[in-house]
Amino acid sequence: QVHVVESGGGSVQAGGSLRLSCAASRYRLCMGWFHQAPGKEREGVAAVCGGSSFYADSVKGRFTISRDNAKNTVYLQMNSLKPEDTGMYYCAAEFGGGSWNRGNWNYWGQGTQVTVSS
Repeated sequence: QVHVVESGGGSVQAGGSLRLSCAASRYRLCMGWFHQAPGKEREGVAAVCGGSSFYADSVKGRFTISRDNAKNTVYLQMNSLKPEDTGMYYCAAEFGGGSWNRGNWNYWGQGTQVTVSS
């Protein structure tokens, strides 16, 4: 069992920045971030597997995923935020296979809310 806890959400104006953190109880090779906008399905934002990173097209150049293996923590630096980035952000651990952004991950956090106002 792996416990995953997100933090760092909040409210920001468009163009602003936030950094989300995700602490896992054990090291996992792959960790990911997902976004669920109000009324929409959860979708992959970014993932890191070892030294490789993956991003959704909508966040490339704006978001950066990084990790501190000593702390079993993954970060999501979000810059140039847009109102459409509003929603819950979930951290996931231990990729189950297939496409990383399809949600086949074994462990999930409770999420942290991000609100971007125009």
